Amino acid sequence: MAEQQSRTQQQQQQQMQQVHPTEAIKSLLPQKGPSKSQILAVVTLFPVGGALLCLAGLTLVGTVIGLAVATPVFLLFSPVLVPAALTIALAVTGFLTSGAFGITALSALSWMINYMRRMRGTAGEQMEHAKRRVQEAAGHMGQRTGQKETTRMRD
Repeated sequence: MAEQQSRTQQQQQQQMQQVHPTEAIKSLLPQKGPSKSQILAVVTLFPVGGALLCLAGLTLVGTVIGLAVATPVFLLFSPVLVPAALTIALAVTGFLTSGAFGITALSALSWMINYMRRMRGTAGEQMEHAKRRVQEAAGHMGQRTGQKETTRMRD
């Protein structure tokens, strides 16, 4: 069965190789033209895309002009702006780091408290279980000693 499939695939490949290039291209194209909805979509989206492309270009030009105007101002005020920017950056970094350390500390404390509660609950349960076993053992030993005394009395 596998041999039959491989033979048919080889025959199909040979037939495809014998096809003229123009027919191969025609087979890739759809047999009928675009539908009305496709034409309508192209007609409506083409102007919208063009308008958005124009807006993107205007934004780029405005940004370049603004940068060209602001560069000398930045150079003139750089002795003031650079330390101010560094101070603000360090302050923001400090606040973010402080918050991260605080959250880490709170989560660690929360984990420790939950761990201790689980350990205490487990220890309490283990202690109760141990008490019950000791009481049962004591009761059992009491019964055994009672039985031994009764057997001694009989003898």
